[in-house]
Formats: sequence, structure tokens, C-alpha cells
Amino acid sequence: MSDYLHDFFDIPSDLQHSWLGLIGLHLREALLPVAAGLLLALPIAQLCVRFRWLYPPVLGVTTVLYAIPSLAFFVVLIDYTGQSELTVMIPLAVYSLVVLVPAIVDGVRSVSEETLAAATAMGFGPVRRYFQVQLPIAVPAIIAGLRVATVSSVSLVSVGMLIGNQGALGNLLHDAQIYNRPELTWNSVITTALLAIVLDALLVLVRVLLTPWMPNRPTRRRPAPALEDAAR
Repeated sequence: MSDYLHDFFDIPSDLQHSWLGLIGLHLREALLPVAAGLLLALPIAQLCVRFRWLYPPVLGVTTVLYAIPSLAFFVVLIDYTGQSELTVMIPLAVYSLVVLVPAIVDGVRSVSEETLAAATAMGFGPVRRYFQVQLPIAVPAIIAGLRVATVSSVSLVSVGMLIGNQGALGNLLHDAQIYNRPELTWNSVITTALLAIVLDALLVLVRVLLTPWMPNRPTRRRPAPALEDAAR
């Protein structure tokens, strides 16, 4: 058992990183695109809320971009960014838009007209109202979008192994075939899955901290009186 664990964490020297180093690299390549996607999605979503006619074409464009296979995206970008982390992160940032834009739009649109009218009456301008009223209320929807985008990004980073070992933990899959070491495959799969689970749990915690007014568990509904009488 000890020998298997040793082999499990024995990372080939050609990857130039330890196991923890690969985890850090994977997190960087996965989270930076999601953060960039969020920064892009916020103003795009606000435009879609303000100009409703803009939402369908924006959603169509993001969906078409999401449909482009990641490997094809990499091949197109290599001529401009080379075999680098940037070549992996740009498509992941673009892919995140298809989740984040609808999440933000739906969350912002869920704010009632009465709330917006009250904010306007208090002297809030459009920008201040967006950041101090609409976005805080839309936090649950935004976090839900971030959870999907983050887990997807963590998974897709591994595809970067196909362009010059830029897949972080995914590079272990390549070396597992070269050196005939199946334990490296298990290392890659298990570690990537654990990263996705941990990040998802952290985002749930962030949602709980930012929205203390929301119930953390569904409330149990009492049965209707007619059902209670029938049960007696």
C-alpha cells in the first residue's frame, strides 16, 4: 500500500512541478478565466437588462462560442498566444459567459419594480442602483452560475495537455500513457474531482455568508387540512 501511495504522488520530472505545484497551476488556469468571465459578464448582463432586445443575440453568440470544441479553440489561438497558459484560459473565459450572463440577467430581473422605485426615490442613479441594490439581490443566481462555470472550468483545464503540457493536472494523463503508470491517471482524476467539489462547497459557503436572509434548508410544509383529516 505504501509503495502504491508513493507511486501515486511520485510526479515525473518532465512536468517540472510537484503534486502541490500542479494543483496550484490547475487552480490558476481554472479560476482566472472564471474571474475574467465574471468581469465581462457583469456589464454585458446590465446592457441586456437595460436593452431587452439585446439579450437574445448575446445569448445566441455565447451559445455558439460555447459550441466550439476547446481543442479547435486552442488551435486557432496558438498562432497568436503560442503554447501557453493563455491559450487555455481564453477559451475557458469565453465558455463561462454562456452560464454567467443568463445567471446575472435572471438575477437582476428578479428584483421587483417596487424595490427599484424605492431606490430611485432615495436618489440612487442607475449605476449605484445596479451595484448596491440589484446585484446584492441577484447574488444567489450569480453564485449558482459561478458554481457551474467553476466546476466546468476545473474539468476543461485538463484538455490543455494536448497543446504542450498546459493542462496542469491533466498532464498526468499524458505521462500515465508514456510511462505506463495508471496510478497517475487516478491521481489526475481524483484530484481534479476533489478540487471541483471543494470549490463548489466554498461557493456555497460564500452564498450563505452573503445572503444571511435566505434559508439554508428548505422549509417543511404542513399538509393541507383535508390531508390531515384523511390521515386520521
